[in-house]
Amino acid sequence: MRYLSIIAIILFLLSSIPALAQSNYQIKGTVIDTAVNVGLVNASITVLNAADSILVKFNRSTKDGVFELTDLQKGTFILLVTYPDYADYVETFTLDSLNQSYDFGNLNLILKERLLSEVIITGGIAAIKLKGDTTEYDARAFVIQPNAKVEDLLKQLPGIQVDQDGKITAHGETVRKVLVDGEEFFGDDPTLVTRNLRGDMIDKVQLYDKKSDQAIFTGIDDGERTKTLNLQLKDDKKEGYFGKIDAGGGTDEFYKGQAMINLFQEKQKLSAYTNIANNGTIGLNFSDASKYAPSGSGVNFVNGGITVDLGGSRPQYDGQGIPIGRSGGAHYDTKWNDDKESINTNFKIGSLEVTGERNSISQNTLPSGILNSNSEQQFHNLNNEKALDIIYQMTPDTASSLKITVNGMIGNGEESNNYLASTLGVDNTILNRSNRTINNNNDQQRFKIDALYNKRLNKPGRTFSINLTQSLNRMQTKGYLNSNNEFYDTQGQPDSIQNIDQYKPGTSQSGIFNSNITYTEMLSKAFSLTLNYGLGINKESSLRESFNKSTSGNYDELIDEFSSNLLLNQYSNQGGATFNYKKDKHSLQFGTKTTAVNLNQIDQDTNTSYKRNFIYWNPLANYRLQFSPQKIFNLYYSGATIQPSIDQLQPISTNTDPLNIIEGNPDLDPAFSNRFDFFYYSYKVLNSRNINLSGSYSTISNPIINSMTTDDAGKTIYRSINLSDKTQKQMSLYGSYGKKIKRLDTQLGLYTRFTGNYDYGVSNNVINYRSSQTYSGNLYLSKSKIEKYDLYLTVGPTYRKSISSSSYQLNNSGRGFESYLSINIYLPGKIELRSDARYSFQAKTDAFNQDMKTIVVNSSLGKKFLEKDNLKLSVSVNDLLKSNKPFNRSSSGTTISQNSYTTIPRYFMFSLTWDFDKFGKIL
Repeated sequence: MRYLSIIAIILFLLSSIPALAQSNYQIKGTVIDTAVNVGLVNASITVLNAADSILVKFNRSTKDGVFELTDLQKGTFILLVTYPDYADYVETFTLDSLNQSYDFGNLNLILKERLLSEVIITGGIAAIKLKGDTTEYDARAFVIQPNAKVEDLLKQLPGIQVDQDGKITAHGETVRKVLVDGEEFFGDDPTLVTRNLRGDMIDKVQLYDKKSDQAIFTGIDDGERTKTLNLQLKDDKKEGYFGKIDAGGGTDEFYKGQAMINLFQEKQKLSAYTNIANNGTIGLNFSDASKYAPSGSGVNFVNGGITVDLGGSRPQYDGQGIPIGRSGGAHYDTKWNDDKESINTNFKIGSLEVTGERNSISQNTLPSGILNSNSEQQFHNLNNEKALDIIYQMTPDTASSLKITVNGMIGNGEESNNYLASTLGVDNTILNRSNRTINNNNDQQRFKIDALYNKRLNKPGRTFSINLTQSLNRMQTKGYLNSNNEFYDTQGQPDSIQNIDQYKPGTSQSGIFNSNITYTEMLSKAFSLTLNYGLGINKESSLRESFNKSTSGNYDELIDEFSSNLLLNQYSNQGGATFNYKKDKHSLQFGTKTTAVNLNQIDQDTNTSYKRNFIYWNPLANYRLQFSPQKIFNLYYSGATIQPSIDQLQPISTNTDPLNIIEGNPDLDPAFSNRFDFFYYSYKVLNSRNINLSGSYSTISNPIINSMTTDDAGKTIYRSINLSDKTQKQMSLYGSYGKKIKRLDTQLGLYTRFTGNYDYGVSNNVINYRSSQTYSGNLYLSKSKIEKYDLYLTVGPTYRKSISSSSYQLNNSGRGFESYLSINIYLPGKIELRSDARYSFQAKTDAFNQDMKTIVVNSSLGKKFLEKDNLKLSVSVNDLLKSNKPFNRSSSGTTISQNSYTTIPRYFMFSLTWDFDKFGKIL
């Protein structure tokens, strides 16, 4: 806790620094003629007070259309831009301690004559606007059925897809966070927002890549990005209460029960929920472990941390097995002291129990041929967790701000897994059979405190920022490994038997202190420089023990080969410089960070020390071109050193699967990655046409790969090695085209995607090169009519191509097909019919000689009651055709595999749902 004291002292000293000068609030932008794309000279720029429309400031644009107004005060204002014969431009904006400068970018004025014709043609609302890096959807432009949820609204937004499990994908990337009015709302579980907030409460939906808090303040990209949706509430929905109660019981003892209430009042939000179900409606997402890691703006450490042999996983439900989820939580946020202080808290408690079976078929290519393995697994996992998040923010004056984030979690788990496995040799004779059981209990605690202090100094563009982080983690496990392994000779006759009965306790704990100091300086109106320095200290310990059962019946015979008692000390120093250029439509950022890491790993059993020094280089460049408010192009480059994990470096072995032993390699060197990303988006208001193109290309030099050594009995030893003369490659391309067919009042579009992976594996000292590509295309259709129907359809083919340099490797290339259909029909008598169907198909290949397909149809029939139609009685069926047989296929290095598993079967359920609300002043 010594570092916590350091943090407190530093924050106290910083908070006592007086403001060197009053902040210079300012706005700027460029007035453009949309038709000819040139600046408008002498346009009138007026700033009005939003509360009473009193004139605050006035100026005119220069010959290039550029304007700038300085010496503004804190508050909410209206920008009014006028020019003869052009339509007025009006926009509301806010200046505060965190947003002291507001850049409007290009303001496109339209001739009144042209605007009138466009209004006559369109007669509607601009559904999409681009504001810098943010795509903003106007909810008024889409159909929102009575009592529909946010998820139903999102399904209509161009470029956004929502699957049957509520997972949101935007522009080809998974959305990780959903905010409400810019604030965290139940942390990292988007479905708690999208399936509980009503769609008619939403004014705007904003999509963007959320950067770290320090990057937002300094304007310097640190590479930390989270795909985020922000839901802006309508003004008349910001006060009141609303919620829902949903309960149901069905055949085969399936059930669900969920309740949620939300109270919004002035500057406060209070929410609570509870959920219990075994039909897949889990209702929680256990807190992300990444939030307990050092922040992205800090220094780098060697990856992974030291771990224990068994357990410690934090299971999530991904459709495999039968789940029982129990959860509850509460959220509260408020502002006070003239909005200078705020707090945002989330508390969650829950348990997740999953039981099921899994089957895996794999093929491992050796220089002499192919080994075929089959594994059947029965699993029962239980995880309990309590998590608390607190965010406190303060702006003591107009030039400084402080943000403190606290995350804490305690949890425990039980895991029970039983495996039956066998391996066939190149001539299809049996090599081995294994019957293995793993039981494990674990307890873990995680804590992290993060403090960010920002200060604007006496010169515009000159800032100082310091970010301090302290994290503490501890895990204890008690595991048992029991395995019976039978080995056969070349004739397929029994040769030997190996019995293993081992007890594997373990304890690991870590304390990580991370810091980052950033200073920015304006070099000119267009150029700025950012300098940063970071210090990191990482101290970890890990005790891993394996005991055989002795003749006394106790586990008291220590196995040195699989035991270790390690200490790890890491010290990191990071320095960096970044240049920024921003003028008119262009912005450019380039720079680099360099980190020196000193690692000392101490084996306490032998009192030996193993030291390593690493130098990490992280260059970056980012270019953005804003053609217009509806068109943007972004190009991003980042280079990063990929350090080996502690598990890969540890000179010990892991035998949790006795037929597949994992060995550490202390001689590993870092790899280096180069990554290029681009993004282009264009939206045309007149016909609601949108085009989205994005892609990435990355290379990894000196890659760290798996080297497998398999003996005649089929036993494999895995060891990570560097391939110094090889380069791995990955690439992806994503494109979408969407357009609203106004005559049919239908949104049509096309999604295309390509992914390619080019990697290596080593099997018995022979390098195997594998190239795998996936091509897919989807046609989508979305059409809704208020209180009549909703229709959403995606359908398209896929093709997977897999090529190996080994002459023995079987071809795993094959075609496929994916489709998803969702229909809601609103019948007379307040009756609703809902149905969705998902079809997935993969054709047989040379490697797997069986077609794999899954058809899942879910339907429900409901009747609404009460004046607001907010009470619904429904009967539903899951997997109507009883044909859900999920599977997946994958390939990596010298191995290809196919997995299938149990999932929730067909059941019928009666349920009752009550949505309630009352908006406006309630106290």
